[in-house]
Amino acid sequence: MTTRQQLSLVTLGVRDLGVSRRFYTRGLGWSPLLDVDEVVFYQVGGGVALGLFRLGDLSADVGHPATAGTPFTLARNVDSPAEVDEAMERAAAAGAEILKPAQRAAFGGYHGYFADPDGHRWEVCHNPGWSVAPDGTVSLTAVEPADSAE
Repeated sequence: MTTRQQLSLVTLGVRDLGVSRRFYTRGLGWSPLLDVDEVVFYQVGGGVALGLFRLGDLSADVGHPATAGTPFTLARNVDSPAEVDEAMERAAAAGAEILKPAQRAAFGGYHGYFADPDGHRWEVCHNPGWSVAPDGTVSLTAVEPADSAE
């Protein structure tokens, strides 16, 4: 039996759901899929949803203490370096901490990093070898880094 490789939902524990709701909805311009008092869900493509859940409620639900700002990165791939700049500017205007300003990347693309109000790290990236189909399917092709030696 083959196991399906699948990710359906990423849930972020947040300290203040109101602050996070405003950041993602008003600040980044995302539309909630479901927005109730204790949790907000956003459809983020490819059949994956992003949930924002109060940190204490998440800890209770899991039955184990949860902490914010876990050591992983969420990422969005966009169609151009200009879209990276635009997304980074919008995040900063919404209160994000810019961790790495948008810049050329060693892999031949262009990217930057920000942290949301709870410290969750996001990368916004244009990678010429990475494409996302309308259904969210990711495709990768080899791209020679811009600064590689021949």
